[in-house]
Amino acid sequence: MLKTVLAGFCLAGSTLALATDDIAGRWEGLVPVPEFPLHVTIDIAPGSAGAWIGSITVPELNLSGAPLADISRHDKAVALTIKDVLADATAGPAKFEGKLDSTGALSGTFAQGGNTAPLALKKTGAAQVQVPPQSTAVGKNLEGKWIGDYEFDGYARHVTLRFTNHPGAAATADFIIVGKKENVLPVDFVSLEEGLLLVESHQTGFSFEGRLRKDGGELGGICKQGPYEVPLVLHRASEK
Repeated sequence: MLKTVLAGFCLAGSTLALATDDIAGRWEGLVPVPEFPLHVTIDIAPGSAGAWIGSITVPELNLSGAPLADISRHDKAVALTIKDVLADATAGPAKFEGKLDSTGALSGTFAQGGNTAPLALKKTGAAQVQVPPQSTAVGKNLEGKWIGDYEFDGYARHVTLRFTNHPGAAATADFIIVGKKENVLPVDFVSLEEGLLLVESHQTGFSFEGRLRKDGGELGGICKQGPYEVPLVLHRASEK
């Protein structure tokens, strides 16, 4: 989505003089897309073992606290990658490369989907990095294969969701949706808390949340992608 709004425009950002060139902190800027401005907030902070951690928020894209990766600094130059979300199959993950100037602004280039745009950010306060939650194991009553169907935009979709627990580690899930074509979603989060199951693919913005019904044979919930929601009931399936 972002590739379409980045093409053909430039970002002019105001800067604010700072007494330090430290990249740690909250950085904010506005992408002035006509009729669709994007408010960008990047939080960067020191992590463990000398590494950096960070997150990015863009409310207009329903992006909140998405993790940053590969944060590096050399002298006053800074580079970072937006992990998973906004990735492009051809161009790879979205990236920002910038440099702290004499006024304290972090100015550089944002690249996504083969398009680039200037981006200027100013420090507005201390970092408020949103550390992503950790996946959990699921109950044995959820392990295995579940199937179901839903309709969206006039087309039927068939869903296969398979959960696998791993000794001493979190569960993983295989999430396949077949409509006009087969889509294998890259699941990066599985959680079961107080009976609420949550499966997320941050790269695609797709998620499923639901609860196991009393008979144990149905998993009822909702599929979400951006502002869209559709009900989905999954039934336990044979592994044959």
